[in-house]
Amino acid sequence: QVQLVESGGGLVQAGDSLRLSCAASGSTFSRGGMGWFRQAPGKERSFVATITWTWSGSTTSYADSVKGRFTISRDNANNRLYLQMDNLKPEDTAIYYCAAHQRYGLETQTSRYDYWGQGTQVTVSL
Repeated sequence: QVQLVESGGGLVQAGDSLRLSCAASGSTFSRGGMGWFRQAPGKERSFVATITWTWSGSTTSYADSVKGRFTISRDNANNRLYLQMDNLKPEDTAIYYCAAHQRYGLETQTSRYDYWGQGTQVTVSL
């Protein structure tokens, strides 16, 4: 089992930055990936960013809506996942979830993830 705990959410103004953190504990695996998803009120949970790793290194993928503004990264030594969010917009307001899977390759569908955190609220005001 893997436990995921997000932190770093808050209330900010448009144009500000936030860095979300996800602490992973429990079982670790040599392959797989982690990602960030978000869910706004009245909407389905949607893909934000993902990072996957193998022996040769890591690769990332982003939703078009955040590309160029958000950066996903992983600290292997401390079992942490980060999401650096710059130039935030009101439409970024949502609960942000950290998730993990044990498959090969990049995964952008919620159904492909095996473990989820409880979420952290991000609110961006004008």
